Amino acid sequence: MAFNSVIRSFVFVLSLALLLVGQAVAQSALIPSPPQIAGSSWVLKDPLSGRVIMEHNSHERLPPASLTKMMTAYIVERELDEGRISMTDMVPISVKAWRTGGSRTFVREGTQVSVEDLLKGVIIQSGNDASVALAEFVAGSEDAFVDIMNQQARQLGMNNTNFENATGLPHPNQYSTAYDLALLAKAIIEDYPENYPLYAVKSFTYNNIRQPNRNSLLWRDESVDGLKTGHTEEAGYCLVASAKRDNTRLIAAVMGASSAEVRAREVQKMLNYGFRYYETERLFRAGQELVDAKVWGGKSDQISVGLAEDVFVMIPRGARDKLESTVDLDSVIKAPIKVGDELGRIQVMLDGEVLVDEPALALTDVQQGSVFKRLWDAVKLFFVQLFN
Repeated sequence: MAFNSVIRSFVFVLSLALLLVGQAVAQSALIPSPPQIAGSSWVLKDPLSGRVIMEHNSHERLPPASLTKMMTAYIVERELDEGRISMTDMVPISVKAWRTGGSRTFVREGTQVSVEDLLKGVIIQSGNDASVALAEFVAGSEDAFVDIMNQQARQLGMNNTNFENATGLPHPNQYSTAYDLALLAKAIIEDYPENYPLYAVKSFTYNNIRQPNRNSLLWRDESVDGLKTGHTEEAGYCLVASAKRDNTRLIAAVMGASSAEVRAREVQKMLNYGFRYYETERLFRAGQELVDAKVWGGKSDQISVGLAEDVFVMIPRGARDKLESTVDLDSVIKAPIKVGDELGRIQVMLDGEVLVDEPALALTDVQQGSVFKRLWDAVKLFFVQLFN
């Protein structure tokens, strides 16, 4: 790396330390090992940074039961967002939807029900009949809808998931993982926030039948605002939940618990551990100038360097002063340069662990300078490289 780049990296390290430490220096908290969880698999994640706080068999393929309906609802929400359907659209209830067994919203064959009521039936009541009705309305048939579900799973990075129906009813080739379902929960929360409050609704009445949300954590912990339960004999008791306290959100998933009480207790245990010992920090904003770089042969001699997206880290409470950063810029940066061109890497580390490794991007354009400017810079660059 050229001398100028080394100097710029050092200045950036100092500025990051000052940004995070402020006026006080805190000692790092002592963190116990994660609690043991009674289930087949589980994961606790920070959705902003993607950091996994604790996990066990989180990539093991298991039957998802009604957690499948998270994808059913997500696709309906996508259709709503893109304007292909609306909440007030009336959905005809087919014989197949009406006859679907398991948990139900109690829609009647031959009637029409609004998308809004059916979506509430899926999310709050876990209605299999409502799930099939929406699948048929969106895609023409449940089989076609399942194809969309699997395409969407691939796009979200759910690489160990396969759906065979829109309900979660048992099927030998239907499976997912705690990790994949946490990814789906993140997408539900972030992609369609206008619909996410539905996941916190405690009960819904349709056809004069009032049914409570099966996520008992909605009553126990006011920071919990979603998402979904599931249960079949094959899958056991499953729960994906999310909670937000202060500026930190966590997503917890547990699969294969022995009862509804156990799944709620174990997820609560995971959330309490995460919030007690960890916190989320936003280090940088998208487009924020982090450092300026020397440009050779351009109309301008300097260019602003930053990141394309906000950068978050999840760190142990009290560990902010231990964060270290480096900016490794290209040794020679020549014009022309366009916004978004990669000029190096930015890393943030904690106790030797790399938490952030992102491309350092040009925030502005720099056009080529005149012929004389380029020749003069070429001469200067020759001597800089000669002496370095």
